[in-house]
Amino acid sequence: MLEIFEKWYRRYLFEEEAILLLVLLFIGVVLLMTIGDILAPLLAAIVLAYLMQGVSTQLQNHGVPKWLGVSLSYLLFIGVFFGVTLGLLPLAWRQLMGLASELPAMLDRGRQLLNILPQQYPEIFTVEQINELVGMAQAEAAKLGQFIVTRSLASITSVFTVMVYMILIPILVFFFLRDRELILGWLGGFLPDNRPLLRRIWIEMNLQFANYARGKVIEIIIVGAVSYFAFTWMGLNYAALLGLLVGLSVIIPYIGAVIVTLPVALVGFFQWGFTGEFYTLCVVYLIIQGLDGNVLVPLLFSEAVNLHPVAIILAILFFGGIWGMWGVFFAIPLATLIKAIIYAWPSRDDNLPVQSPLPEMESVKE
Repeated sequence: MLEIFEKWYRRYLFEEEAILLLVLLFIGVVLLMTIGDILAPLLAAIVLAYLMQGVSTQLQNHGVPKWLGVSLSYLLFIGVFFGVTLGLLPLAWRQLMGLASELPAMLDRGRQLLNILPQQYPEIFTVEQINELVGMAQAEAAKLGQFIVTRSLASITSVFTVMVYMILIPILVFFFLRDRELILGWLGGFLPDNRPLLRRIWIEMNLQFANYARGKVIEIIIVGAVSYFAFTWMGLNYAALLGLLVGLSVIIPYIGAVIVTLPVALVGFFQWGFTGEFYTLCVVYLIIQGLDGNVLVPLLFSEAVNLHPVAIILAILFFGGIWGMWGVFFAIPLATLIKAIIYAWPSRDDNLPVQSPLPEMESVKE
């Protein structure tokens, strides 16, 4: 056993940089699992600053001075940030509370509709099955109502937390935008001077994160806005809440669209029943999902992530479990990071002399 481990160690951990990368990955996972909630404002600010850095870079590429590009991108961030936190989220929360208050009436109507099934299909459905199903739905609705009431009673703590976030995040984003080179230089001082493996992975993942994060944010905004205006135009109840859910559903590939279809269909059904408006809603929703998957995604993500669907789902489950919503959001680029590390990891055959694992990176200057 020790001999097998020794051969594996000599083959994959023979370089100092490989060991350093392994330690950094271990520290990152431990921090996310232990104090990820405490570091949430810092992590959110880093992600948002990274997104706005792309806007600043584009402005500078068009001849705008650096200080002006940073200022304009920060002003854009401030407008969007406070518009969402002070406008959209409170509206969606009020609509969620309104939906929760109507759940008992919806369940009663659903019971009336389901009671017809045992009469028409007695060989498939029984009255006991229908009562059990309705009872389970009522229990879940009671849990949801209790959760909303509990969150409402704890609104003082929630408001205080939101105020802290609304103060800390804009301040951190400003300094991350203004002092980006200084901060990266300071962090690079803790790493070895000769780091071709880390540099190669950083260059590849910087491109991957940039394409994915910025494209995903644009996709959320477009899909959410189009859904909201479509639902409002049709007169659908809780249009802001449902539009927000449809927009956020694009974060989770394959699964998000399936999950959010249920509340959209249920709200439309209980509002209109099996009428023309309900079928129109279904058609409009399917058109939005179709245009998102077949038109918007190919335009935004020019560089497709070459990952198997099983790998994507496993990445969503793992990173979502240890990092919450941020882990779900960055599951695909983090999975791509792991794939890049696996392919770039230095290795050697025990029968061959030690060679540089990345000869093409030798020409890269510090």
